[in-house]
Amino acid sequence: MTLIQKKVCMLGASLVGKTSLVRRFVESIFSEKYHQTVGVKIDRKVVSLGKHTVGLMLWDLQGEAEDQAFRPQYLRGAAGVLAVADGTNRDTLEPALRLLQTARTAVGPVPHVLLLNKTDLEDDWAFPEEEIAGLRSEGHAVLLTSAKTGEGVEEAFHQLVEEMAG
Repeated sequence: MTLIQKKVCMLGASLVGKTSLVRRFVESIFSEKYHQTVGVKIDRKVVSLGKHTVGLMLWDLQGEAEDQAFRPQYLRGAAGVLAVADGTNRDTLEPALRLLQTARTAVGPVPHVLLLNKTDLEDDWAFPEEEIAGLRSEGHAVLLTSAKTGEGVEEAFHQLVEEMAG
């Protein structure tokens, strides 16, 4: 078995669920308590993909906020990006897309998946299917996730791993 190390950066505004998605993927848990990431938090998980074993280093980057500058140096060496927006808050899509562009500028055209998180809050969902289809037609792999229920979380990380390996 070949072990391949890959750095993945989680990007998005504050409160979109980046840390919760990582915890659900790595530890299979969800907590209602909010834990603000300061700077960067790094987790690891090994996944199997065909004949390769991929060691993921998951860089959960501090959410973008008006009073704090994003640090592009955290993106160095990234092999992939999960850009996260809150599916119940339309205002979080633009920062996710802007940070994705920042990543492309910093490290080149890395594979990415755009996650619309919080599908468990379906009564508050803010993205109609035609808008999601529009994002896909712009070249974004878009997946709907819920860190709370686990919906789409494994698939999101595995899709990114496949794109990075391919």
